[in-house]
Amino acid sequence: MLRNTLHLASLGVRQARVANFLPGFTQLLQKQPLKAASQQIARDYAKSKDKKREKGGKGGGGKAAKVEINEQQLREILNFDGLNSQMQKNLLQMKEDFVKHLSLRSTSGAIDTLRIKVDGQEHELQELAQISRKNPKTIIVNMIGFPQTIPDVLKAIEKSGMNLNPQQDGTTLFIPIPKVTKEHRENLSKNAKALFVKYRDAIRGVQNEHIRKLKNKPELGKDDAFAAQAQVTAIADRFISEADKLLASKQKELLGD
Repeated sequence: MLRNTLHLASLGVRQARVANFLPGFTQLLQKQPLKAASQQIARDYAKSKDKKREKGGKGGGGKAAKVEINEQQLREILNFDGLNSQMQKNLLQMKEDFVKHLSLRSTSGAIDTLRIKVDGQEHELQELAQISRKNPKTIIVNMIGFPQTIPDVLKAIEKSGMNLNPQQDGTTLFIPIPKVTKEHRENLSKNAKALFVKYRDAIRGVQNEHIRKLKNKPELGKDDAFAAQAQVTAIADRFISEADKLLASKQKELLGD
């Protein structure tokens, strides 16, 4: 009843507007039909633009609505702890890699824990070699215990992002520690960004994996599935936001800003 009353009231307002507008428009239409038509088109276009502006513009420039995380709801339909732990693991691994591989001064400690892939398995370099310092500017890596892994070690050092250029003499590697130049700082900053992208994509991978599982739950209603997917994405966004802050801090440290 109330809805019908409001509709009739609204209709009455529109009819009043038309009644006020119609005489002048009819007179103009009889004298200058093209001008009358163009004026009406202009009015309609202006109204359309105003409506779009009220909604946040053509591109929907308004801020996206914040997604609230309903932990209890998510626990009922997916492995919530597993989701969080997988994303958290990637964030912590990124932190660890930043510390180990993106130091302005490459240290023997960073070399000690360098991961070496041998026959499909990973080992720390200190498990395969004796590591020492000849002087403050040179690290010595004695590979006499596992000389067959030297190519794997050289490959890992090259990909470490520490800007090291080892020299091999038999089963011994001599690693000069590079000077901290502007170019070295910029290279480390690029390596930090590459690590960020790697772990950001890994977090998105976890997100997409859980969303696929949600889509394969026929018992889950369409609205519930959509809400759960939005929450999973929001959780991933939080971890990526933390990773982005770590990247900004590390790059500031490396570049001396």
